[in-house]
Amino acid sequence: MNRRHALKALAGLALCPLCTQQGIAAEGHHWSYEGAGGPAKWGDLDAASKVCGIGSQQSPIDIGTTVKSQLPALKINWAKTADTIVNNGHTIQLNFAKGSTLTLGDVKYELQQVHFHRPSEHLIGGRNFPMEAHFVHRAETAGLAVVGVLMAIGKPNAAFSKIVATMPMKEGPAVKADPGIDPNALLPARLGYYRYPGSLTTPPCSETVEWLVLTDPVQVTEASVAAFARLYPMNARPVQKDNRRYVLQSS
Repeated sequence: MNRRHALKALAGLALCPLCTQQGIAAEGHHWSYEGAGGPAKWGDLDAASKVCGIGSQQSPIDIGTTVKSQLPALKINWAKTADTIVNNGHTIQLNFAKGSTLTLGDVKYELQQVHFHRPSEHLIGGRNFPMEAHFVHRAETAGLAVVGVLMAIGKPNAAFSKIVATMPMKEGPAVKADPGIDPNALLPARLGYYRYPGSLTTPPCSETVEWLVLTDPVQVTEASVAAFARLYPMNARPVQKDNRRYVLQSS
């Protein structure tokens, strides 16, 4: 495996924190967002990624009709800084040390990383947003909970401005993140959310994700989005069939 393919393999693992535990080899995951390795071909890349093409609970989706429900509040207890930042060939990602948690009902998840997509992967009533952040959490039981934060153009966001100012310009290994990047600043004031069962939005597309997409977007500047877009103008998987899944909305 040459160096570039090795970095792509590591990128696949970074976007799928459970892959090594599930015995999934990332070596065959030479995937992309266009061309021969694009989303329509992900299911053909290797045996581990077949679910990308045949799964029944794939993500992202277009969130339209929802069911108002008494969902548990999102109890977020994140540290005020990230550990490392990496340009992994598919996105910009920040990794976190142990100790940042999300509690959903009686289940506690550990924050692993946050990465970014342009444009948003989830649609709301057919509308996408300039970007979307995915905060990936893992439970001791190996299930994932991903908090999706839609990003709209508006006032400056200190955390995202610092991310795009310090992100590595080229694909490579992780480096220490700016200590001033507070992930909490990437959350809107209100934590209402949509909830549905889904998958990773990158190969191997494992259907092990509890999706928690916040109803309120966070604002970032057009200049910050443009800075990210110079590296990744389009890194979003198209929406998938909902297959009659119910999307619950917190009241």
